[in-house]
Amino acid sequence: MVEDPRERILREVEEKGIRFVQLWFTDLLGNLKSVEITVSELEGALDEGIGFDGSSIHGFARIDESDMIIKPDPSTFALLPWNNVARLICDVFEPDGSPYVGDPRFALKRAMARAAERGFSLFVGLEVEYFYFRSPTGTEPVDAGGYFDLVPPDMGAAVRRETVFALEEMGIGVEMAHHEVAHGQQEIDLRFGDALTMADSLMTCRFVVKEIARRSGVHATFMPKPLSDQNGSGMHTHQSLFQEDGRNAFFDPGDPLYLSPIAKGYIAGMMAHAREMIGVCAQWVNSYKRLVPGYEAPVYITWAHRNRSNMIRVPMYKPGNEGATRIEFRAPDAACNPYLAFAVQLHAGLAGIDNEYPLPAPMERDVYAMSEDERRQLGIEQLPGSLNEAIAAMEESPLVREALGDHIFEKFIQNKEIEWDAYRSQVHRYELERYLSIL
Repeated sequence: MVEDPRERILREVEEKGIRFVQLWFTDLLGNLKSVEITVSELEGALDEGIGFDGSSIHGFARIDESDMIIKPDPSTFALLPWNNVARLICDVFEPDGSPYVGDPRFALKRAMARAAERGFSLFVGLEVEYFYFRSPTGTEPVDAGGYFDLVPPDMGAAVRRETVFALEEMGIGVEMAHHEVAHGQQEIDLRFGDALTMADSLMTCRFVVKEIARRSGVHATFMPKPLSDQNGSGMHTHQSLFQEDGRNAFFDPGDPLYLSPIAKGYIAGMMAHAREMIGVCAQWVNSYKRLVPGYEAPVYITWAHRNRSNMIRVPMYKPGNEGATRIEFRAPDAACNPYLAFAVQLHAGLAGIDNEYPLPAPMERDVYAMSEDERRQLGIEQLPGSLNEAIAAMEESPLVREALGDHIFEKFIQNKEIEWDAYRSQVHRYELERYLSIL
């Protein structure tokens, strides 16, 4: 007989001497929110949830409709690797018990339900990049290493290793971890799982990375481009659709690239809607400092087999491993709200499948090495070059509005317009160094 999840949690809390439980949820921008309760309150929280003031959470309710309830998802129970504290990830509800339309986790659940109506489940694996700096007030890297480097003494490797141990203790699978290209830059690859679990895992990963770094006397940041002369940090998002019988819907043994018509439609949808959805997948002003030519980040809306200069890459198929057939979307960064990012990607891919979008030819040449005229002749489009441009494209998108829902869509755009106005009104060091003495 399968044990009831609620009873399992209460039993484990007692057996392990857990004294506090943190209830986590995510705001509009992907910031982690939490309320901590004693174990004496846990049973009530599991049954009825915990009330809070939604008007104090960014992008949630107005002050005249502020009452909200968070209710834990029992499947997310995990023990934090310090201080006898556990955590549960929560969904947000209205007082009448209906899901709150401003909850990013609900937006992803709604997108996954749409895929399920077609017999599909979205599975995702992530390459999560970030930096270790010596302090939170500067950008001095902890090392001068490069890709796959291991040069003792390597403080970053030790902190990264401890982080991987902590994630695995919490039930989050890690495929590998290594030094990335830039000084002080790290990568942790999370083993693939369903999209909701993976979004929960990324929120946990960001928290654990930062907390273990803090305890180790260094600062971890997921800022997409903290160093102007080094590569930025991305989040290559591997994804595939699985059918109800467990088969990978992206695999076709008769295709030269082993890609099914479903996979090709999904890629075509991602490409067709790339400009309008990138503002959710790369949601900060700083994200567009990463998305520039010359630093390995994708700029052009192309796809290819193995070629890493493209926005979408199809990793090499290994015979006998059809379950690993997938696409790799290389434009997002790990500072995004993963619930919203996965929701818009899934909607774009399904649109390509449903409407049989034609797939452009793969681009096996180095797109960066082409002239602008060559790219124009080949019909290669470019991702937006700024947050302002990205939000303008998003604002005109029925697909992104449908994926996020009216509330999140409008609040998100409103916030990003405020961010852009604040950014463009600042005088930056570059302007002072370039113009002050000569103008």
